[in-house]
Amino acid sequence: MKITPADQWFGRCIKERVGWTCERCGKVYNIPDTQGLHCSHFIGRGNYAVRFEPLNAFAHCCACHFYFEGNPHIFTSWSKERLGVDLYELLLEKSNDIMAGKSARRELKEIAQHYESEYNRMLGERARGVVGRLEFTGY
Repeated sequence: MKITPADQWFGRCIKERVGWTCERCGKVYNIPDTQGLHCSHFIGRGNYAVRFEPLNAFAHCCACHFYFEGNPHIFTSWSKERLGVDLYELLLEKSNDIMAGKSARRELKEIAQHYESEYNRMLGERARGVVGRLEFTGY
C-alpha cells in the first residue's frame, strides 16, 4: 500500500504525540527515526474513514507492531483498554462511515497540509519545554 504525504505527516504526529516512544514496550527512538518506530493502525490503513484518525493509531516499535499484527485479539484488548470503551466504540462507528472514507481519498493534499501544520505546532511545544504526551487535532 502506497504511503502518501498525508500518511507521513500523520505518522510523525502519532510518534511525536508520545515523544517517539513505543506505547507498548517503552523503547525510545531518536527523532525522527522513521524506520524503527511505526505508526500502527488498530483498524487497517485500507479503511480511509479512520486512516487519519488519531484514535486509530499508536506509536509501536517494529517488534510490537508485528506482535499486534500477529495477535489481533490482543491488539483489540490493548486498544480498548487504552482508549476506554466509549472512544473504542466511537472509533468502530467512525470506521463504518463510507462517506468519510470517500472524502479522505479526495482530500489527501489537505490532510497532509493539516498534519504537517500540527506536527510543526507540536515541535514548537517541545521547543518550549513541554514534555509528555501531546495531543493534536485530527483532520
